Amino acid sequence: MVNYGGIAFGQGQITDGTLMRAMILAAGMGKRMQPLTADIPKPLLKVGDKSLIEHQILRLIEGGITGVVINHFYLGAMIEDALGSGSRFGIDISYSREPIQLETAGGIIKSLSKLKDDSFIVVNADIWTNFDFSTLKALDGKNELAHLVLVENRDHNPEGDFYLDESGRVHENSDLADSCRTFSGISVMHKKLFEGLPIKPLSTVPLLRKAMGQNKVSGELYTGLWVDVGTPERLQHVKSLQMEDQS
Repeated sequence: MVNYGGIAFGQGQITDGTLMRAMILAAGMGKRMQPLTADIPKPLLKVGDKSLIEHQILRLIEGGITGVVINHFYLGAMIEDALGSGSRFGIDISYSREPIQLETAGGIIKSLSKLKDDSFIVVNADIWTNFDFSTLKALDGKNELAHLVLVENRDHNPEGDFYLDESGRVHENSDLADSCRTFSGISVMHKKLFEGLPIKPLSTVPLLRKAMGQNKVSGELYTGLWVDVGTPERLQHVKSLQMEDQS
C-alpha cells in the first residue's frame, strides 16, 4: 500500500482478465496549448498541485495498474525528471524515447516489449476523467483486437468518430450521422492489432478501421466526467472543476 497526496493506493492483484499495464501517450507537441507549452511538455501542465500526467497515473493505480510505459518526444527529459521510476507512486514507470514522432501506433509498436502482456490499456496523457480503469478487461486477440471507450460529442468534435451498435461493436460509419460518438482516448488494445508492423510513424486509425471491418472492435459509452485538455481554455475549465470538487 502506497500513500500519495493523502490517498492510499494498493497494488493490483493479477487475476484472469485483469489488465496490469498501461501506455500513456505523451509524445505530442502541445501546439494548441501554446504559449503554455513553450518550455514545458503539455503532460506536465498542472491542475492544482499535480500535473495532468500525475493525475492520470493516480487514476490508473486506482484501477489496479502496476506498470506504465510513457512515450515522449517534445521536452521528454522533463517528463522523466518529474516522474522518475514511479517509486513514489508505488508503480513501475518505464519510458519510450522517440527520436522522431512515431504517432500513436508507431509509439505503441516501439513499446510492445515494455508492455509485455498481450493486451494493455492505452490512454492519452491530456484527458481529464473519472473513468474507472478497473472495469476494462483483457482481450482475447481473436474476436476482439481493440476495445474503445466513447463519449458524447463535444463542441470541438460535433460529428463524432465512431458508431457503437446495440451489440457493443464499434464501426467506422453509421447511416445516421448523429449516431457517431467521440473516441475518448481510452482503450484496450491487443498486440495482434500491430502484428508484423515495423517501427515507423503510423496512426492507429487505419489499424482500427481494418479491425472494425472484421467486426473485431468492441466499445462502450462513458457518460461521466471527461475533458480533452487540448487548449488553454479547456485547461482552465478543468482547474475550475477541481476547485468545485474541493469546495
